Amino acid sequence: MTKAKSRVTAKNKTTAKRDIKMEIMGILIVAVGLLSLLSMYNKSTGFIGQIIKKYSIIIAGLGGYVFPFIILLVGFLFITNKIELIKKTTSVIITYIGLLTILDINFFPFVEGLSFFDRVKLSIEVNNSIIASESIASGGGIIGSALSYVFLRLFGTIGSYVVIAAIILISFLLFTNISVIDVTKNIFRRIVALIKATINNTKDFVYVEDKKGNTPSNKEDDIILKDMLSHDDKNNTSDSSITTNEAETKIRVLDYTKSIDKSEQYAEKKHEDKLINRDNNIDIPEGQKNESYDDYKLPSTEILREVKSNSKNVEKKEVLNNANKLIETLHNFGIEAKILQVSIGPSITRYEIQPAPGVKVSKIVSLTNDIALSLASSDIRMEAPIPGKSAIGIEVPNKNKVGVGLKEILESNEYKEIDTLIPFALGKDISGKPIVTNIEKMPHLLIAGATGSGKSVCINTLIASILYKARPDQVKLMLIDPKVVELSVYNGIPHLLIPVVTDPKKAAFSLNWAVQEMTRRYNLFAKNSVRDLDSYNNKAANNLEMEKLPKLVIIIDELADLMMVSASEVEDYICRLAQMARAAGIHLIVATQRPSVDIITGTIKANIPSRISFAVSSQADSRTILDMGGAEKLLGKGDMLFYPVGESKPLRIQGAFIGEEEINKLVEYLQSQCSANYEEKVVEEISNNLKQTTDDSDELLPNAIDIVIDEGQASISLLQRRLKIGYARAARIIDEMEERGIVGGYEGSKPRKVLITRDEYEND
Repeated sequence: MTKAKSRVTAKNKTTAKRDIKMEIMGILIVAVGLLSLLSMYNKSTGFIGQIIKKYSIIIAGLGGYVFPFIILLVGFLFITNKIELIKKTTSVIITYIGLLTILDINFFPFVEGLSFFDRVKLSIEVNNSIIASESIASGGGIIGSALSYVFLRLFGTIGSYVVIAAIILISFLLFTNISVIDVTKNIFRRIVALIKATINNTKDFVYVEDKKGNTPSNKEDDIILKDMLSHDDKNNTSDSSITTNEAETKIRVLDYTKSIDKSEQYAEKKHEDKLINRDNNIDIPEGQKNESYDDYKLPSTEILREVKSNSKNVEKKEVLNNANKLIETLHNFGIEAKILQVSIGPSITRYEIQPAPGVKVSKIVSLTNDIALSLASSDIRMEAPIPGKSAIGIEVPNKNKVGVGLKEILESNEYKEIDTLIPFALGKDISGKPIVTNIEKMPHLLIAGATGSGKSVCINTLIASILYKARPDQVKLMLIDPKVVELSVYNGIPHLLIPVVTDPKKAAFSLNWAVQEMTRRYNLFAKNSVRDLDSYNNKAANNLEMEKLPKLVIIIDELADLMMVSASEVEDYICRLAQMARAAGIHLIVATQRPSVDIITGTIKANIPSRISFAVSSQADSRTILDMGGAEKLLGKGDMLFYPVGESKPLRIQGAFIGEEEINKLVEYLQSQCSANYEEKVVEEISNNLKQTTDDSDELLPNAIDIVIDEGQASISLLQRRLKIGYARAARIIDEMEERGIVGGYEGSKPRKVLITRDEYEND
């Protein structure tokens, strides 16, 4: 054993000595290289420097200016101990000598009768005269002259170029290990792709003459159509590229479906049932499952499916015909306008129309039904004007709709680059651009729409967007699902603060706990002199005594059910959270299928600034959600209007889709990574509050008792005023208090007497 150790020690010492020798040699070589470099470009290097410059030019000619860089390269390789690369410097030297030979052939062509020594001597004399005149050197020096004489004698001028080029190429391959065939194939593919793109773009242009004052014809040559083949092209193409004049009309068509083709072809090559949970077999010790998330792996997008879509959802001919019909219809009503751009999206196509000077926007908007009739469309929606553009958008439903998969949005740059733990992958806008927003900037969201319009899918998309970005210790979820079946699938995932709440009464107490948690967090912030959650967590990272706080996202799937059970309490809790919870890292997502004023009250609307509206049945419902019409003309199945805080108009989006099977796979993966770690204190507190009201008593009874004790008397009208409830409910509460011996019996027009004091009530 001792001998083996001594051998290892001796070997290590030998290696260390070798490394030091390499570094010393490298430093010396670098010093020589720097001296040579300064000598070639500076006169202040003394006698030695001038000698180095002179003989570098005589030996290598024009290549003498490059020689110091080669010396420096070799020196750095010695210092960094890159032995493999040092061995490959032979290839660099061969390439350098080959270039010197080519330089000399160019400068000194072959002269018949000139001997080898005469050619070398001529090169020396020329370079000496150049040095004396301080001009730039020429040719390849002695090395280039000697080799060029040999090559010119053997192969001639053209043959020499071919042979030397082959030698240089071989040296390059030996140094880089890059295959010439692979490089050639890549270049060929790029050239072919460029030619195809050019041909396709050329085919997509159709020209027509449009005489001033005449209605457009129905020929295919009426409009110039140009397909944008990728999102980058769309973003890089400005409106200035669109030319219009009296003789010619040019329209840009943005067809997002073409960019889908390549991604679908690539997806087909993958195995359809390939699982993402490649990290499922990680062994996490029991003690670490609930305390440490160092081994936690975020899920991969391969859990999600590619949405198969028919890329030919809108034919170019159909777009052309609709554009002509649109202009013709407007002309029939005495309105002159021109189409600037057509954007083909997943579910709608938007025609951007610029009216002639003097034409009122309201005049075009009033023709909505007439335009729908001429286009044989079920319904159209107008955006007048389009924000940031001097144009009116006419949105026409596509006959064949294209689905938008959540996987596509999560793999987009927009999602990958967003800097937040709680993103929301919404879907794609009408031009096919992925839309991903930051929940922190909303900071609360109201979602509404009729049954089957896509609300539940939207909520699942929201939850998945967060689960793909954040660890369980960074974000906690509180899911309230009075419908029972929608969100219960998420039970058991480590991100849940408490199990999914399905009891409406329990939901009210859950919101009450959230208000208390918000207050507790603000007290912590004040104690530590910080203003928000991020500042607090940054401070906690450097202080082990401070607890790190996760962000909390509260999602209510059906507000209407909660409002029916305890409207005043739920409204108060929601409003308090919406007003103050942002800085505490608590965000509220509220969804309902009944967008009526008794559910979405004015107070709730005032405190939740960001809205999403799916298809609704009437303009009144649309106004309740968005404070404007438009949602009644949506198509359903994920078609939404997104109205974030700070925007002047809502954005139309086709929502991303995630299926039930994908949700189950995602939940299984998360459960395999880490078991659920519910906050037992929170669960216990909510359960205790619930038990106090499960004896068939009214949930407002504790509040009513507090009121009558404080007032010293009890009456139905008092409770009606203070609790904002109806006569029947107030009367039942009075009866309950009488049964419990809190108030006296009926005394006619006089208020009832209160029979207990505050101390007696609290001690009971």
